[in-house]
Amino acid sequence: MLYALAGVGGGRQLSGGSGLRTAARPASAAAAAAAASSRRSLAAAARRTGGWRGYATIAAAAADSAEPQPCSFPYGPKEVSLDPVKLAAVAFKPGQPADQKADLLVLGVFDDAFESSEDEKSSSIKSEELKALDSALGGALSDIVSLHAFKGAAGSSQTVRVGGAGPKFVMLAGLGKADKVKVVPDWGASPFQTLGATVVAAAKANKAKTVAVALVGTQLPEADAAEAAGKLANGLLLGAYESTRFKTKPNLSSLETVDLLFGGDAAAAAIERGRALALGALLARYLVEAPPNVCTPTHLAEAAAKIAADASDVMKLEVLEKADCEKLGMGLFLGVAEASQEPPKFIHLTYTPKGEVKKKVAIVGKGLTFDSGGYNLKAGAGSMIEMMKFDMGGSGATLGAAKAVSLLKPEGVEVHFIVASCENMVDGRGLRPGDILVAANGKTVEVNNTDAEGRLTLADAMLFAQNQCGVEAIVDIATLTGACMIALGDSVAGLFTPSDEMAASLGAAAKEAGEKVWRMPMEEGYADQLKSSVADIKNTGTRLGGAITAALFLKEFVKTDKVQWSHIDIAGPAWRDKDGGATGFGAQLLAEWAAAQGR
Repeated sequence: MLYALAGVGGGRQLSGGSGLRTAARPASAAAAAAAASSRRSLAAAARRTGGWRGYATIAAAAADSAEPQPCSFPYGPKEVSLDPVKLAAVAFKPGQPADQKADLLVLGVFDDAFESSEDEKSSSIKSEELKALDSALGGALSDIVSLHAFKGAAGSSQTVRVGGAGPKFVMLAGLGKADKVKVVPDWGASPFQTLGATVVAAAKANKAKTVAVALVGTQLPEADAAEAAGKLANGLLLGAYESTRFKTKPNLSSLETVDLLFGGDAAAAAIERGRALALGALLARYLVEAPPNVCTPTHLAEAAAKIAADASDVMKLEVLEKADCEKLGMGLFLGVAEASQEPPKFIHLTYTPKGEVKKKVAIVGKGLTFDSGGYNLKAGAGSMIEMMKFDMGGSGATLGAAKAVSLLKPEGVEVHFIVASCENMVDGRGLRPGDILVAANGKTVEVNNTDAEGRLTLADAMLFAQNQCGVEAIVDIATLTGACMIALGDSVAGLFTPSDEMAASLGAAAKEAGEKVWRMPMEEGYADQLKSSVADIKNTGTRLGGAITAALFLKEFVKTDKVQWSHIDIAGPAWRDKDGGATGFGAQLLAEWAAAQGR
């Protein structure tokens, strides 16, 4: 069912938040029939309406409804954009650093351009190329080096104001050892992604509108130089992210243009690729940072609708409502959703490439837009209930990856982006500890903990990917367990898979994206913890090895003899306060992985 036909709404335009709901019931059979007729008429009108606003704003305008309907929230934010307010234009522009008249000139330098004094307390310029630039800039570089003992160490930077007709400011940014620098390092972010973030921070601090960036002291091969330009553009656009959409007086950067003086003829394509990946990660950040009275299941469906509308040549959207999910027997997903006044949305975006399809894959994201814990309520210090808006980090990464893939347009691979979205709330009709639910494949699950709900929704979503989409490989991504946070901290995601091939492909994608994943053991013996005396399986084991038993639970719903599968637990890196909150982790990794599947 296309989203335009899904009957989203409650008689009002959907515009961001949906905190107050109505759940009126038809007073009679005649009233119910009239409401159904009204919905059919609006569905027909929806088919005639183009564009994403048609998808997102056409409401099922019947005053009475058999199901709760989202309404605009009168006390919260109403118009919430999913696009950046502004993005700097980044482009390759051949030229010499000394000739630049930008507000800020950034020179990426290596440590072999400097020499230290015997006591290591001071340094001086050794590179002849840098000395010539220093002379052209009126000794500004010597000032930085002597005043700050600058040595070109990786991640170091210093800025000074410059007089004359050239740039207003010049910055030296250290890249470390020239013979060891890698555009794509074995672990973590590219030094050029880091340089991009450094550039945008310096531009904001010095109110620069125009920036020029050059590399000094190294001759990268042309292919590497182009890729470095793409990584820098990616890091710059991501580094410009700030959580400002809910502030009345945001302090926005004035940066408008960035000229890269390196990269060659292939730089333009690399920069565009870096931009596409950054836009995907930015969308993931916007979704994850949004409060739960804005980012509801309906809001996620609207975000998917916008992706589909913006790339209608390759993307198709289907949103299944509760009744559709009931017909498919999604008892695990709907059991979690039952206690919420927000209607669940089962979101299915499909990317279809031009030409031959060599492989079909699925990316499945956990979409709990708020997780109270249910009757196993998150309570007390350390429960993180106030942060449970980020429990849809997996769906943010999934939709972010969809955005990036829609821009990259990889060949040979059909990608299904699937999100079973709902809230996990407390209500008299809701899920109780001890209840038994039935999955879409008939497997029965004893729910011994209502706060282990994400794996239930993922199970039905992965069954859909196999049975309705016929995929050959599945990656699920979720903020699933606190146990993984304890094991790996807030910078590294846990990777679980019985397939060495999947582990290798996802590891390569993570390396290319500059995101950190670590393969965790699938200790089959721990599956004994999930045995139930009254059902086929329980949804949790003991506290020991909780991230592993969660992965083993998910494995029960995948035909691993026919479908390759991997689970990525991003409970740690989905949100980092020191990095501004929402990170968008996983969006670029998944996009890189998907793009590689058709090669």
